[in-house]
This record gives sequence, structure tokens and C-alpha cells, in this order.
Amino acid sequence: MKKVAFYTLGCKLNFSETSTIARNFEEKGYQRVEFNQNPDIFIINTCSVTDNADKKCKKIVREAQRINPDGYVAIVGCYAQLKPQEIATIPGVDAVLGAAEKFRLVELLDEFQKEPTGEARVYNSNIEEVVDYHASYSLNDRTRTFLKVQDGCDYPCSYCTIPLARGASRSDTIENVLKAAHEIAERGVKEIVLTGVNIGDFGIQNGIRHERFADLVKALDDVEGIDRFRISSIEPNLLTDEILEFISTSKRFVPHFHVPLQSGSNKVLGYMKRRYKRELYADRVAKIKELMPQACIGVDVIVGHPGETQELFLETYQFLQELPISYLHVFTYSERPNTTALTIKPAVPGSQRAERSKMLHILSDKKRRAFYETQLGNTLQVLFEEEIENGQMQGWTENYVRITAQYDPLLINEIKTVQLTTIAENGLVEVEEPQMIEAHY
Repeated sequence: MKKVAFYTLGCKLNFSETSTIARNFEEKGYQRVEFNQNPDIFIINTCSVTDNADKKCKKIVREAQRINPDGYVAIVGCYAQLKPQEIATIPGVDAVLGAAEKFRLVELLDEFQKEPTGEARVYNSNIEEVVDYHASYSLNDRTRTFLKVQDGCDYPCSYCTIPLARGASRSDTIENVLKAAHEIAERGVKEIVLTGVNIGDFGIQNGIRHERFADLVKALDDVEGIDRFRISSIEPNLLTDEILEFISTSKRFVPHFHVPLQSGSNKVLGYMKRRYKRELYADRVAKIKELMPQACIGVDVIVGHPGETQELFLETYQFLQELPISYLHVFTYSERPNTTALTIKPAVPGSQRAERSKMLHILSDKKRRAFYETQLGNTLQVLFEEEIENGQMQGWTENYVRITAQYDPLLINEIKTVQLTTIAENGLVEVEEPQMIEAHY
């Protein structure tokens, strides 16, 4: 029995796909092990959102060689689709598989024998040929399960390579997603996070829209055995009043929204080819808070996009400072081949990008602490996780407050009612001893 290990770079979507690929291996008789347990085969699922992600891939390949110099190394994921020949030249890489081929790893690579010539085998279709949808969800990797419902993207944002790496928008069906959710519920999972590239665009099969994301949300709300559904990220122009009004009274969808902004300047949003202006974004935040005052709102922001002057960046900073949001995910713009952002002038010097990133990270810390302070004294429900550190365990409330509590093995993967008391030195929220009561299923 050959041993296989997996390493995932990037987003929740990648984690869901890695987990599904791993189960395919196990069904074929392979033994899944940890990366450091001398596997015979290493599968590295890559990201290529930033240049740093590419560098991380090379570092993981070197680590695989160190662990087992004779191990077989296969690279899949977005980086593999975008730059297969570049990856094939990395010492130690035996195979590269693109977006259309990664789910056929076992079939295409057969016995995972290295080529006598030492050259890497490359399987990579043109992105236009990537039209099939492959259902995926994670299991046994984390307390929560990441359930993929959509793939690809039709939005030509100026800075982004995702349409080039994953192809056009396409989705599963509501029927299939419900079937997967029931399978996950049978495994004892309490929370499902819906993932995709652009999940608000759910419903497209074979280039034609058949269903809507709002209808998927309504259908999932009736799935017995899952306590929580969480939406990983949704574009502001696709976050409709219908969706928000339903979630505000739903049984299982939690009041937590991650809504990409990217810039608070309409001029920069134009450079980015985003499909909304800041006024619409402010309206969506206001609507969330009107319907769900305790909701957590996360924001993606890119700093240093070409054309972003200091004045335009300060527009973003002030806009975010005034919004009732809860935290930021800050990305520093990096040049990506074959994107239209490369044609926009002037480019922002690296030192300015770094300084702007630092400013927004500080703002994020302030926003998160301010949000946490509004939750002190509230009685909320926490899903406790397996990770233990210094005798403490952690978990998330329904509205995404990160809490810490004294370790109790009976609490792992349980949802318990707690009262939030104080903010600890590490920034997490301490709670009174969890009440040992059963969650409402």
C-alpha cells in the first residue's frame, strides 16, 4: 500500500478539492498520511493569487524532497493551470496537472513511477476546454466542512488570474448540493461553509442559468443534522435583499458575511473593472446591520493597485473607517501575467504598497476589537474545535467571534451556549464556563 500526503495552498475552495481528491486515493487503496510521515507520493494543490503563492509552492516541493528524495511529487491547482511548463522545470517535480485533469490524478499517473528521463509529465488543457463541474467537500480536516457549490468566474477584474486558472462560471445543482449536505450531516459535522470562486453566481450549468443562489440558501436551510451554514464570500452586487432578508430569519444560516470591497475609491474600482461603486457597498453593509445588528462583516481589500494614488488610497481608508465592519483581509497588489492591470499607469512603488497594507492591518485590528467589545455580555453559541494550545481550546460564535476556553474533551465538535466576558491579551474573547446543554438541532 503506497502512502500519499497532501498539502494545500490558498483558499477554502482548494481545501474542499484536496479533501475530495484524497478520498479518491483512499478508495483506490492508498494510505493517506501526514506530509512528514515519509509518503511515497506528495500531492501539492497550489494557489496563484499572488506571486508569493508561487514561491510557497517551490518551497513545499523542496521540503517534500528533503522528507523523501525518492518520493513522487505532483502539482495541481491554479498555479499548475497557469504555468505548467514553469513548474515542470522545478527540481523534484514529477507531474503537473491542470484544472481539467486534477480530479483524474490516479487514472492519469497510474503507478506514480518517475520518468526514466527525469522529466515531469504535464497534463494541461486550454482553459476554454475546462467546462466540467467537479463536486467537492472537505471531511476530517477541520471541525467545519467546506462544501464547494460553484467554480470558475465570468468577471474580468483587471488584477485577477482566476478566470484564466479556473475557467468560466459553472455550478452544481441544488439537488446535488442537498445530497452532499445530507452526506456531510451523517458524518456528525455541525457546520458547513459554502465555498466557490463566485458563489453568488450559483446556478449556471453548461453556460445557461438554471437556478439561483437565493433558492440554494432556502433549500439548505431545511437540511436536518447541520446546525450552521456559513457563506464564505459573496460579491456585493450579488448579495440581494432577498438573500439578506431570508438569512435574517433563517434556522441555520449564521449572521456572518464576507463581502469583497477591494477599494473604497470609485476611480480605483473602475480601474479594477469591478461591477459596483462604493455607494452600493455602503448600502449592502447598512442593509445587513439593519436586519442583523449583531452580524459580523468581513471585507477584502487590495492596496497598491496601479493608478491608486495616495489620495485615492485615503478615500479607501476613510470609507472603511466609517463603515460598521468587523475585520479586513488585506491583499497587497502583485503583478500577474496576462492581466489588464499591467497596462494601467502609474504603478505604485513597493514601499508604498507595504505602508498602505500596514495601515489597513492596524485598522483591521481596531475594527475587530471594537466589534468584539460590542459582543461582551452577550450569550452566544460556540462551535468548539479540536486544536488545543496551552490548555485552551478555541471556537467560533455564530457571528464569528473567536473565543477561548479551558480545554474540555467533551466540548470538541459541540455547539454550546456561552456568555462572552472579556477580551484576552491574545485578542480572543474569554467566556464563562460553557453550559453543558444540547444545541437545538
